[in-house]
Amino acid sequence: MHREFSRQQQRNNELETQALQLESLANLGLASAMIAHEINNLLTPLSNYAELALQNPEDRLLAERSLRKTAANCRQAGKIMESILAIANATSIEKVDTPLLPLVKGVFDCLCRDFSKDSITVEIKVPDDLQVRAVPVQLQQTIMNLILNAREAMIPRGGKLSIEAQDGGDNVIIRIRDTGCGIEQAEIAKVFDSSFSTKRNSGGNGFGLALCKKVIDAHNGSITVDSFPNQGTTFTITLPKK
Repeated sequence: MHREFSRQQQRNNELETQALQLESLANLGLASAMIAHEINNLLTPLSNYAELALQNPEDRLLAERSLRKTAANCRQAGKIMESILAIANATSIEKVDTPLLPLVKGVFDCLCRDFSKDSITVEIKVPDDLQVRAVPVQLQQTIMNLILNAREAMIPRGGKLSIEAQDGGDNVIIRIRDTGCGIEQAEIAKVFDSSFSTKRNSGGNGFGLALCKKVIDAHNGSITVDSFPNQGTTFTITLPKK
């Protein structure tokens, strides 16, 4: 009996080791997919900056500005990769008190896209002095994903995108609202699944919202969605101040 118990114990240990290895591989696969998704969000503006510089070789000021933007986005891409790998591996990254308004404005700088060209009006209502305790690159990437989703939901007819934030006492509340196509009620519960996407006509893969959920969970916060078809969508992020 003792020998049989030892064999079973060894088998259990082997299974636990295999499970940990599979979990590591799964995390690595998910991280790779998320990195690809996030880097792709930055590749288009990087290409636009380069094309702008090449098309205006005589305008040195424009070329320098384009190159600075390109360099800044490359640094951002590096931070994103480091951040997502940390999330996948459950590694802690220090949170710091961060002004929220510069994070929001920085998203539009990274995207290099004038939303008015898509007939989208942007309204930002974030108090200058409002701070949030977060990993800056992670929160900014979450906001970027939500803004990109909102933009896509309003193309081609246009609409209004609003980013609002307020002091909620012990929490900071951020709302990103669009007037786009909305989400079917049957799909609301699945929007944060990595295998689900509402972007069926544009090759969406669901990793953007899955990453948003992971980031907010890692910050001990919550993210919810309120949406109706043809009436727009509102994502609400609640983050603790401490």
